Amino acid sequence: MDLNTARMKTLSIILAGGRGSRLKQLTNNRSKPAVPIAGKYKIIDFPLSNCINSGMRRIAVLTQYRSHTLNQHVQRGWNFLRSDFNEFIELWPAQQQTGSDWYRGTADAVYQNLTMIDGLKSEYILILAGDHLYKQDYSIMLKQHIESGADVTVACIEVPIKEADQFGIMHVDEGDNIIAFEEKPTNPPTMPGKPSICLASMGIYIFNTKFLSEHLRSDAGDEASSHDFGKDLIPLFVGHCKIKAHHFSQSVIQNESYPDTPYWRDVGTLTAYWEANMDLAKLTPELDLYDEEWPIRTAQYQRPAAKFNYNYEERIGTALNSVVSAGCIVSGSTVEQSILFNNVRVNSYSYVNKCVVLPSCDIGRHCRLNKVIVDSDCHIPEGTVIGEDAVADAERFYRNADGITLVTQEMIDALP
Repeated sequence: MDLNTARMKTLSIILAGGRGSRLKQLTNNRSKPAVPIAGKYKIIDFPLSNCINSGMRRIAVLTQYRSHTLNQHVQRGWNFLRSDFNEFIELWPAQQQTGSDWYRGTADAVYQNLTMIDGLKSEYILILAGDHLYKQDYSIMLKQHIESGADVTVACIEVPIKEADQFGIMHVDEGDNIIAFEEKPTNPPTMPGKPSICLASMGIYIFNTKFLSEHLRSDAGDEASSHDFGKDLIPLFVGHCKIKAHHFSQSVIQNESYPDTPYWRDVGTLTAYWEANMDLAKLTPELDLYDEEWPIRTAQYQRPAAKFNYNYEERIGTALNSVVSAGCIVSGSTVEQSILFNNVRVNSYSYVNKCVVLPSCDIGRHCRLNKVIVDSDCHIPEGTVIGEDAVADAERFYRNADGITLVTQEMIDALP
């Protein structure tokens, strides 16, 4: 089977129902894949763009938790495929098709949609998480899966041994056959010939459809299972089928400035989310969003260009080492090493430093913000100071152990 035919016989399933509770109030009203990222995108745009750029154009997005903004984003920004060519991006909400339960785990989410999966008559299933930042050509992984004759292929990334307790770790032989799997081990197996490096699962899998269908049905009847790919099915497969490791370095779309550090981020905590955004304000970010050969797509709206006003002493509209998105107005204020998402206004005499300001926020005059994440649609009152007094910040907003303060409109409304 040639690769183009294999792509057309592959169904990509993006698991996008997660709450992302470690992002605190950022996910009170949206699922984690719908969280804004990198100035103009949402996290879901990255796996979706990878699919399109890889030639995978049969895509199902499985949703559950507070999915309205995610559904709206996908419907408005990702409806350009040709159904007459059997291309589609469909939203598959949790519908309790197999009983009264909502999705109980990643494997159960796919199991509950088996009727629709079987109707599409695919030969391969690509399983993706909807909440990671990276650029990968899945067709390379698919080609390797087919040529190896594997039942399952697991995408893996190299991590230092000291970080292995944060991942599911694969033990592989010289032929990249997975011979053991350990979830967050304290004494992890290392890679052949690399005693300081472990091979961690990325939560990206390719299955032969018939094989997956049979095992999902079996797992659904196992009351002892948590119905999760990483916790239950992958460990079960090891030693009982042909399961191969695919090295992320073989299919990553690499930033040429960082040839030895394949970019993949789980932005599941406030600190990781803030750091991923801050990276984009650097002269040469690790994540290259300017690669015209691998574009990251998103919903596009008509907005004016960003504008900077005033050039008076102590009242200069300027941005330094920052990303300022369309629709923003920086009026007589200074923005430094920050990310302003669409339609943000920073009013005169304010100073915004190392901040992530989500869409449609208004920062009043004479404000000082340092290491702050400002949620969408916030109106910061005139004279507000955040990021200079840890005790005061913790009393009014949410401040984590790394000194990053999260501000939402509900918190502002609760101020005395």
